[in-house]
Amino acid sequence: MLNASLITLDGLVTASDRGFYRALGQRLAEARKASGLTQTQLAEQLGVAQQTLAHYEMGRLRVAVALLPPIAKALGITVEDLMGEQTAPSKRGPAPKLQQQIERIQQLPRSKQRFVMQMLDTVLAQQSR
Repeated sequence: MLNASLITLDGLVTASDRGFYRALGQRLAEARKASGLTQTQLAEQLGVAQQTLAHYEMGRLRVAVALLPPIAKALGITVEDLMGEQTAPSKRGPAPKLQQQIERIQQLPRSKQRFVMQMLDTVLAQQSR
């Protein structure tokens, strides 16, 4: 189990920092729900207590930086998505509609993501014949 830092935000951070951690917690909770995971399930995957995860989601505890990549991986999103960072689209990246569809798929529960991937694999396999 990871040693989750139990540093509460009361009196330790500025008001804007508290706002950041609340927004981060909200994005974490939304992504967890979109992935179809309970707090207990995600907490077990991360090696933290369910109560600690609940505090992260409420913005009461600071999320350890080292925990961000495992959280993002478990939720099937990027660290940038978790942090709420808007990245400029790449000129060589997917077309805007395709990018939007990919982002929508990332918000689906994992079982539905697997189903979509299987469908794509089937279509792409037929194209290579």
